[in-house]
Amino acid sequence: MAVKRVMVGEIGRPHGVRGLVRLRAFTEDPAAIAAYSPLTDETGTRRFAITLKGGDIAAVEGVADRDAAQRLTGTKLFVDRDRLPPPEDEEFYLVDLIGLAAVTEGGDVLGTIRAVEDHGAGAFLIIAGAGREHLLPFTRAVVPLVDIAGGRVTVVPPGEILVRPEPGEEHAA
Repeated sequence: MAVKRVMVGEIGRPHGVRGLVRLRAFTEDPAAIAAYSPLTDETGTRRFAITLKGGDIAAVEGVADRDAAQRLTGTKLFVDRDRLPPPEDEEFYLVDLIGLAAVTEGGDVLGTIRAVEDHGAGAFLIIAGAGREHLLPFTRAVVPLVDIAGGRVTVVPPGEILVRPEPGEEHAA
């Protein structure tokens, strides 16, 4: 099984001329990102030792000038899942959902959670199965039960929304 990595930050634009960068931390406490240093890229091949300098300013080991800092802009920073603290009771990391079976309340298997994405309006699950993908919002109404230990989530897919044309708006085929 591949190592699960969790994105904990992103390198922003350079700050000054000595290689400092702005750092966006996605940890609950933004300063906690330094505790996970060195961080890696998504593949785990590049390592970044981060030292916080105050606020959202950080030094990256080996980066000594603005040009080198500029080349890192947009680099996403990851940590191996096993380095994160254990979640509280009835909590979990979204990365822990990847690979779980998605099953309806009636026991039908929809597939396996391939990814969990969040683009700002809330997380959604990408479930691969039966030759297609399902995109489901990750809400309690749609995913009422998460059983990490059991390797599955129970889902209640929302009903299809049919928009019927108003009279006179039908299109001829």
